[in-house]
Formats: sequence, C-alpha cells, structure tokens
Amino acid sequence: MRKIIRGPLPAPLPLACLTFTITTLALASAPALADERAPADAPVIAAATADAAEQDSPTSVGTGAHDRGNEIFVTARRRQESSQEVPLAISVVGGEHIDSTGSFNVGRLQQLTPALQFYSSNPRNTAVNIRGLGVPFGLTNDGIEQGVGIYVDDVYNSRVASATFDFLDVAQIEVLRGPQGTLYGKNTTAGAINITTNQPTFDFEGKAEVSIGNYNFKQAKAAISGPLTDKLAARLAISTTDRRGTIRNVTTNQWIQSQDNLGLRGQLLWQPTEDLAITLAGDYSAQDAVCCGSVYVRTGLTQRALNRQFAALAAAQGYAPPSTNPFDRRTDLDTPLQAKNKIGGASLRVKWNLGEGEVTSITAWRFWDWDPSNDRDFTGLPIVSLSQNPSQQDQYTQELRYNYSSDKIDFVVGAFGFYQRIDTQGTESQGSAASRWNINPGSDTVVPPGSSGCGPTAAQQLACNPATLNGLTAYNTQYLKNTSAALFGQLSWHITPELTIQPGVRLNYDKKEGYYQRRVFDGAGNPVLTTGPTNPVKTAQLAIFTPQEIAPEFSDWNFSYDFNASYKITPDVLVYATYAKTFKSGGINQNGVPTDTQNNPILAAATVKPEDVDHYELGVKSQFWDRRATLNLSIFRTDIKNYQANVNNGQFGVLRGYLANAGAVRSQGVEVDFSVRPSERFNLYANGAYTDATYRRFVDAPCPPELSGGTTVGAGQTPGAAGVPNSLSPANCNISGQRLPGVSEWSFSFGAEVNNPVTLLGKEGEVYFGYDGSYRSNFSSNPSPSAYTWIDGYSLSNFRLGFRAESGFDIYGWVRNAFDQNYFDQLFVGPGNTGLIAGLPGDPRTWGMTIRYSF
Repeated sequence: MRKIIRGPLPAPLPLACLTFTITTLALASAPALADERAPADAPVIAAATADAAEQDSPTSVGTGAHDRGNEIFVTARRRQESSQEVPLAISVVGGEHIDSTGSFNVGRLQQLTPALQFYSSNPRNTAVNIRGLGVPFGLTNDGIEQGVGIYVDDVYNSRVASATFDFLDVAQIEVLRGPQGTLYGKNTTAGAINITTNQPTFDFEGKAEVSIGNYNFKQAKAAISGPLTDKLAARLAISTTDRRGTIRNVTTNQWIQSQDNLGLRGQLLWQPTEDLAITLAGDYSAQDAVCCGSVYVRTGLTQRALNRQFAALAAAQGYAPPSTNPFDRRTDLDTPLQAKNKIGGASLRVKWNLGEGEVTSITAWRFWDWDPSNDRDFTGLPIVSLSQNPSQQDQYTQELRYNYSSDKIDFVVGAFGFYQRIDTQGTESQGSAASRWNINPGSDTVVPPGSSGCGPTAAQQLACNPATLNGLTAYNTQYLKNTSAALFGQLSWHITPELTIQPGVRLNYDKKEGYYQRRVFDGAGNPVLTTGPTNPVKTAQLAIFTPQEIAPEFSDWNFSYDFNASYKITPDVLVYATYAKTFKSGGINQNGVPTDTQNNPILAAATVKPEDVDHYELGVKSQFWDRRATLNLSIFRTDIKNYQANVNNGQFGVLRGYLANAGAVRSQGVEVDFSVRPSERFNLYANGAYTDATYRRFVDAPCPPELSGGTTVGAGQTPGAAGVPNSLSPANCNISGQRLPGVSEWSFSFGAEVNNPVTLLGKEGEVYFGYDGSYRSNFSSNPSPSAYTWIDGYSLSNFRLGFRAESGFDIYGWVRNAFDQNYFDQLFVGPGNTGLIAGLPGDPRTWGMTIRYSF
C-alpha cells in the first residue's frame, strides 16, 4: 500500500526528471537504471525485492525522484551508486511523473528533457536526437544506424518507430547524453533512452487508470502482478489510447492525426534460488491511426520560372488550399491516409549472482510491420496519387556481460551480437494533375503565370496532356541484412576514496548487405526503360521515375575507447572530465542513389563512410542546503568527421532522399539542472540547455528552396540571387557554419508542485497542484537552412490539480498547452521546387481528467 511520507525531510533529490545535467556520457555507455536497488553482489532475490519496493514508492513530481529514501541510486556503471556520485549526466523520469504529466510517449517526453529532440512526420520517418545528434533530419534511410539507442528492459530497439508507441507499465525512463558503448550492447554515439518497465513481484499488486478528455480522448491502463508459486511470479499489463484527430480533411471529411494505440506486455519471473533470476517477457503494440498529413503553411519564391511556381501552377489548375492559415487546421489531401504500425517481440533475461560478480544474459527477438499510405504532394490535387513503402523487420540480439565489484576496482566486460533483416515493397504513382505540375509548359512569355495553356512544341504540349504522366508507377523492392558484433569493457580504479579513473574500450564489427530495385511502368502497364529508343514522352517519364538496381555492401571494424576521471572535492561536490573516441558505423543507401546524365546509378554514392566522433565533457555535481537542493552543470563538445547527412532531391520521384557524408559537424554547449525541495510540501525544478550544433564543413550540400529550381549553372556562370524566379541555380551549396536542423540554441524545462494534507470523503491524503512548462528557441526544419523553414520559438504550459489518498486512489484534472499556443512540430518543403511549404501544427490545448487506483 502506498504511503505519503510525513516524516523528516528526505535528503536532497537530484533533478532527475529533466535532462539537463550535461553528461559526460562518453564514459558510461549503459543507460542508467535509476532505482534503490540492492548492491550488485547481493543475492538476486534481494535485488528483486528492492525493485518491488521501488515500484511501490511514488515519485516526486517534477524531479522523478522517490519520496521514500534519501537519494536516487543508479546502476549506470553496473553497481549501486548515488546518481550524484556517478560522473555522467543521467536524467531520470519516474513512472508516476510520466503518468501525471501525460508524457506517455517519447514525443511528449522531450518537453521534460531539454536536450532531447523528437521529430515525426509518421512512425517510419521519425528522428530521436540528443544535443542535435543522432540521425539525419528528413526521410528515414534503413541503411544507417541510430545515433540514439532506445532500450526497453535492456533490449535494444533498432527501429525508431518504437518511439511513437505509448509507454507501457513503465517504472522509469533514463536519458543519457553522449557516446555509449563501453558498458552496453549496441554502440550509440549520441546517447540513449533507457525504458525500465515494472517487473513481476512476489507480492500481489495491481493498478488501473482511466483518462478522458476533449477531442474524444480516451485512455485506459492496467497492470497486475503476483506469485504463481513460491518461485514463479507473473505480471500482465495493457494500455489503450484513442483520440480524434486535430486536423480536418475537407476532401475525405475525416479528422486526421488521430491516435489509436494498443499495447500488451506479459512477464514471467522464475527464481529457483536466491542467486538466480530468469525473466521471460513478451510484448505487442499496434497503431491504426488516420495519419499522417500536413497543412498548407506558406509559399516562398524559388529560382524556377514564375509560371512554374506554386501560385501559378495552382491557378492553372483552378486549385486553392482550403485555408492559408495553418492554424485553422484544415487540409484537403486526396490520398487516403494510413499509418498501420505493429511492433513486438520476446526476450529472456538471466541474472546469476556469483558473489562479488554477476553474469547477465539477454536474448531477444523483435519484429516491426509498417503499412502506410501517404500524400506526398501535400495538396488536394491528384499529382502524386499513391506513395507507400510497407516494411517488415526481424531483429535478433544476444548480450552477455560479467560485472565485478570490490573496494579498489570495479569492471564490466561483455559481448554483443545483432542481426536485422528489413524488407520493403514501395509503390509510387503519378495522378492526372502530374503532367501540368511537373512538365515545363514553356517560358513565362509563351505561357503567362496562371495560364492553363502550353507552348507550341511537342515537348511543351506534353504538359497539357494528363496521359503523359497519369498512372506512371514505380515499384521499389529493397532488403537489408545488418550484422553487428562487439566486445566491450570498462574498469573503475578507485585510486583514493576521492579519486577514480575509468577507462573503457569497445571492438566492433559491422556488415551491411543491401538491395534496391526500382521498376517503372507507364499508365498502360508498359515498362519504361533507360535503354532503347527515346521520345519526348519517355524522356518526360524518366525525369519523374528512373529505373535503377543496385546491391550496396559495407563492412568494417572499429575500435572505440573512452576515459573518465572524477574527484570528490567534498562529500556533496563531484567534478569529472571525460574524453571519448568512438565511431558510428558506415551505411548504405537503401533508397537508391543519384544518376548521371545517362540515367546510370552513381555507384560511388551507394555507401557512406563511418562517422568519426571525438567527445569532450566537463561536469560538476553538487548538493547543498543540507541536501535539499541539487545543482548540476556540464560543458560538452562533440566533433564529428564524415557526418552522415540526408540529402533531399527536389523532384517528385527521382530520388526522395539519399545519404552522403558532410565534412564535419560540431555540437557544443552547456547544460544545467537545478532542483530544490525545501519541505515535503513543495518541490521545484528548472533545467536549461544551450546547444551550438553546426555544420563545420559541408561545401557540397543540397541547396535550400530559394536557391533551387532554375537551370543549373555551367562553367563560367554565376548563380542568381535567392528567391529570384528565372535565375540560374547552383549545383550545390556551401552551408558550413550553419545550424543543424531541428536544434534550438536555447531550451528550458521548469515546474513545481505544492501539496497540502487533507481528508476527503473519509480518505486521508493530500491535495496537490502541479505545473510543468517548457520553452525552446527557433530551429530549422530543413537539412539545409532555408528562410522559409525556420520554426519560431514557443513555450508550452501544462497544469494539473488533484487529490491522492494514502490508499492508492488518485484523481486529478489536467490541461496541456493551457494557453493554446500555436506552434509547428515540423515544416516540409513541397516537392518540385514550386515554393510550397507545408507543416504539421503541434497539438492545441487539450484537457481532461484521470482516475487512478493502485494496491
């Protein structure tokens, strides 16, 4: 039964909920498990009992810390330590705080963790970055690794789509920033999100929660746990979320951007002895939302002819967007939208205590099925009539590690194996409006802007013949086989009680084998080939879809290492420094490669080099005011050579996006987290991050829309001014020194909760009022910064008011985005260099109430 602590004030709690303590992550590559656990050398059953106790203790809203106990303990270095004594930044969000703030997926978690960035145009095209690093901004390419690892109960999830699902029966979430690898399975160069679920218990317990709100929001969660025998325990959990969309599609008369999620998880814990624990877990989650669309935002002039800019093309076909105010939340997309998404798997975790050491084995299989339908022209015109790339993935992982702990030294050694197979079957089709939209009808003097006519030549007349491109279809078939193996280890040498040095190493092997084939057919079903006789119609069709077949491969070894030194100036002040040298595996282009003037694939672009990462970090962790207050500070710099960037092509179907290496990227900054709990009745937190993430050298980047669309310059020619129609366009642009996409220079999170003991309806408990706010400054929403795609900074405020009883009953009302702030999650550059900018507005104000009971 839950208890509300009314005794002496607990010792200071680190501000775990918001991720600001800039970590020297490089040193500890294991997502930290923040909980009050038994030491590593204690019997396994004792650790399980401690875990169960942790699950029963409520978290301090605003800190993620536990009300019971004096400190947050983590096992980032595979042994029990106070989070304030571990020389890396760990942001811990407790399960109760996740529930109370409505942060039920990674997208909402970013409002609590300023160094975390999350972007998703649909579950497949999702990016999770830390400090601006992780994966390139834009369309997902299966041929590269994630820079931010997502782990659930120590199991690596290679598909970032897992970040779009609801958290299921979560005990806590830890966000680590910086390179990971010398203590954990998969090597990730930007950081990790570690999700720990509630584990089976040998005491009978359960919880249930129901929420309702506007937009027909309905959410229900339940979990039950208990013994089956004296050595076998089980836990079952279920979660379901349903919400009407926030954007009205006037063409289909549907609300889009809806939520429709289902999650199931089951676990069996077998403890035949005090020193051995075996956990078998299985989970399944499904999404079936009416998603994912966009709204018209604005237009900006490109270097195309005026009669081929968006306004003129729309007028020529008698088209107008349903609204030019994006926050009217109206769209007219004519392709049926679908975002069916299934993910799940099974794992077997074995923990065997050997006295001073412990052996851990984690065997896992995961699957992912993706069945989408998208509207890639962002309009109500039948330009792109079909765009979908269903994918199926199977992933197998095996991790084995040994952890040893003594007075002078601690170490972890381990091995990790990973195999992944992804199959994708893509279909893209052009519609009846594609010819007039894509084919040049003639100059502005021959065809004035807004005219529906075409010039006199045969090639120009093709623009006025819908049959030229109508029904033109590309079938894309691809697969990826991805194999990785690693040995890793880390040693902590306590030279004195105050001074510890910590080296770590990792040896990694990666191999990727891919295949990509694009077959093209005209509206009559005839193949369109790059060989054979040419004619104006074929030339126009090949300008949209070009057949291609490649089989890229990549393999390489790399050796990573890190070194950390920490010193305790006083019992409550720790300083540390870290250096890490690591690599992100090379990749292959799984979406095709550019072609030369003869329509042959440029095979040199089929692979991308590994990223070469140097990471530096300094940090201070401190507590004061009799440990009522915590202040953590860190300064970091990450230099990356051969940064893996996403290059987008401006045409409709030529190539939607491919990978290339940028010369160099740098992310540097300062992160601070502060929390204070002057009494058991009040807690407050404020976290901030300054991040300077820029391209240091990228001289041949794709150009932004204002420098695209015109005839490409030749030898001796000078490109025209940005945004001037009928100008010459550069072949590429030098964006060195410009900011990386998706990164705000300034980001903050802050909040507080106050409570007061009361007796309500005969139940003893407390009334509480909580506030959580966040702010981020402006950021670019295009890989190459454009004047048209900067998203203004914004601030969000969330409130909650409720009553929680000692018996486990909790009822509260909540409002998110309380002041109904208009803001964008993302902006998109429309295809074809027409100057169209579409966008995805963030959620409007939402409100509702939640009833929860636990025992």
